[in-house]
Amino acid sequence: MQAARDAGQLVILLDEILEVEFSFRDTTVPAAAIAAMEPRLQDYVITWIKRVASTNIELAYQYACHVERALGLMDVETVESWALSAMDAYDREGLRPARQIILGLDEFVRLTREQADGCLLSNQQGILLGFLNGLAGRRLRIQESTQAYTDSETLFLPSLLARLATPERNFQLYKVTIAMLWAQTRFGTLRTLLEAGFLDAEDSGRRLALFHSLDTLRLEAIIARELPGLHRELVTIKQDLGEDRLPAPWDALRWSVSAEGCTAWDVVERVRSLSNDTEPLPVFAHQGILDLPAVAACVAARVSREKTLFKVRMEQLKDELGVQEHWSRDREPRLTKRLHEASELPEGAGVDILIDGKPLPLPDDMQDLVSSILMDLGDIPDEYLEPAGPGDYDPKFFQDSSSETEDVWSGVYHEKGALLYQEWDFRRQHYRKNWCAAREQSVEPVDNGFVVRTLEKYQGLVKQLRKTFEALRDENRRLKRQPQGDDVDLDALVEALADTRDGREMSERLFTRQHRTERNIAVMFMVDMSGSTKGWINDAERESLVLLCEALETLGDRYAIFGFSSITRKRCEIYHIKRFEEAYTDDVKGRISGIQPKDYTRMGFAIRHLSRMLSELDARTRILITLSDGKPDDYDEYRGSYGIEDTRRALIEARREGIHPYCITIDQQARDYLPHLYGPAAYTVIDEVRLLPLKVSDIYRRLTT
Repeated sequence: MQAARDAGQLVILLDEILEVEFSFRDTTVPAAAIAAMEPRLQDYVITWIKRVASTNIELAYQYACHVERALGLMDVETVESWALSAMDAYDREGLRPARQIILGLDEFVRLTREQADGCLLSNQQGILLGFLNGLAGRRLRIQESTQAYTDSETLFLPSLLARLATPERNFQLYKVTIAMLWAQTRFGTLRTLLEAGFLDAEDSGRRLALFHSLDTLRLEAIIARELPGLHRELVTIKQDLGEDRLPAPWDALRWSVSAEGCTAWDVVERVRSLSNDTEPLPVFAHQGILDLPAVAACVAARVSREKTLFKVRMEQLKDELGVQEHWSRDREPRLTKRLHEASELPEGAGVDILIDGKPLPLPDDMQDLVSSILMDLGDIPDEYLEPAGPGDYDPKFFQDSSSETEDVWSGVYHEKGALLYQEWDFRRQHYRKNWCAAREQSVEPVDNGFVVRTLEKYQGLVKQLRKTFEALRDENRRLKRQPQGDDVDLDALVEALADTRDGREMSERLFTRQHRTERNIAVMFMVDMSGSTKGWINDAERESLVLLCEALETLGDRYAIFGFSSITRKRCEIYHIKRFEEAYTDDVKGRISGIQPKDYTRMGFAIRHLSRMLSELDARTRILITLSDGKPDDYDEYRGSYGIEDTRRALIEARREGIHPYCITIDQQARDYLPHLYGPAAYTVIDEVRLLPLKVSDIYRRLTT
């Protein structure tokens, strides 16, 4: 064991790690604190200072200054979590929030103790969003905030709930909170508050609190009718928190708003009739708050947007119907509406749009739009049905340009519509969470005769491959030691005779028989589409895929083909060429022809994405084959050891899912790094590009037999 370092030695070491010659940082205080530790703990702390420094030097300095106190307050595992939380915050938001986590040590300790029994939104957001999307009404989002509320489009939820005894119970609290906020948007709470003038009234504070208390009881009754299973959870949670008993006047008020058909306007009237000494109820754990300014701003923007969008879509539908019905251009079809009243829903039971008195069938997107308008306005205003003036409205104005894949530098590109994947940082020995933004898009099919030319060029090889793969398909396997069969198993017979001579009973399993091998194989081909594949390499990759497809169609194995490329972590692209369920059609052939070199070779995200697709298949054998011309590389820091170690970690993750990775490359330096990535027997280096099409099918045959 290394001897303990003294303070002087530690000052020199910390000065080097923290680059103090370029700053005014003083390492004497943290060095003195670390010097008092035993040697093993000193090594541990120095290792973590280096890990944090790989993310940011200032963050590492603050960690060094506070780690002694952290070790006194928390166990080693929690101290590591503290450092990793700061590094994750730096990745997401920058230095200031990350530094605050290090400096806010007491707050971190408190939150950690709560998290032991609590539920983190970040860990359950995907499941909760799926639950929310299963509820009727306008499609809503979930976003982290300090308090629970909704602006009518987004549900804002605390990052942590720890009111109940276990993480599972706190997860249920998230669900009932989501249901309550959803009910506010669905059953008229928010629209009624705006129409009733609560936003502008001088005495709205107390009246709003009374309304919120009484309306929450109304919405609980609706949830009991609409979601009885969840309501039982709500009742249990209220009992656990002592919120199930109401003061005497409120118990009677609850029954007055619980009847089916009671609306938010009925709640407004009840509030107006309450005596001045009626106090609002304490806020329930699932209730959240009402943020009317946020609601008003959101509704105003949406009403303006949806009015224009409604008129544009109606013009499109009229044009389509006009063509179908052969209407003359000089007669404008007349639009009207027919409301049918119902229920406690703010939009009633619905509305029919009539064209010349006949109901107009609305596509799903229009039905959703109409429902959203009714939730905000309670009606389709007559002006919405007036014809849009020529050129007044451009449908392109309403397309979400921020989600275009070309808009890589847009701030929302990294978040909106992208699949986020973690990435392994070997320097900190930890994943960077939600680090790579991956998007799928299809290769544009090209009809340039490439497939036909390839089949002509390799017609002799194609015939040979088909015969070879047909033999694989029809291959029989000889099963030994069978109770019945076509031939005698000599090895089994010799052993049985020896057993008889020794006084043991002769085995009946003395035969062999032929058994048709059932292939249950799924193979994913991951094709490098980086810029370095330009020219002959690109041609060779495409030719290889054509020959493989021809052979695999004979064999009957399930297979898919996807390309990949990247330019920084914010633009990681997966290119669809053929999915597992797709037939080998002219479109697939066109996409193979259309494969073109793109940007860089960030491999980790592609392996994770395609491994996830493979792992969802029910197959006895799952193989991921990479066709590449070089090592992992990208425009940012994803090169050298960083890129190699992340790729290796992604391959380890794939193997844990039961996937067998294999790499075929033409990189002559690949023998220096592929054994570290794939293992000594899971790659092939092809010396000449022109041999790639000849070798790939042969390698596949060997891998799958």
